[in-house]
Amino acid sequence: MKKLTCHCGGVEAEINIDNLEKIIRCNCSICKRKGTIMSMVKNDDFKITKGSDKLKLYQFHSKVAKHYFCSTCGIYTHHNPRINPAMTGFNVGCIDGLDTFKFENVSVADGQNHPLDKK
Repeated sequence: MKKLTCHCGGVEAEINIDNLEKIIRCNCSICKRKGTIMSMVKNDDFKITKGSDKLKLYQFHSKVAKHYFCSTCGIYTHHNPRINPAMTGFNVGCIDGLDTFKFENVSVADGQNHPLDKK
């Protein structure tokens, strides 16, 4: 179990995960601006334990993906991707005790060429 917090501590979540198996960056229009690295779990493995009233939702383009951030400090905490809304992507930098600058195997998801945008 890992604990996730925003910068101000107003939002907290528990992630039912022992090891971060896949760590990604995305080059879509929002992720490249956030600059965060992320990992994913099933929705059942991610639970907001504090501050759900402080979370704000941001949606754009297809309005399927849901991006959440703390309304006090502005930190992106998690999202539900449109490619698989049954999953929760979370900001690895919000996990207490992890140094994201030490990760060597960060893959890149090509969100600029999202498969659901192809006709």
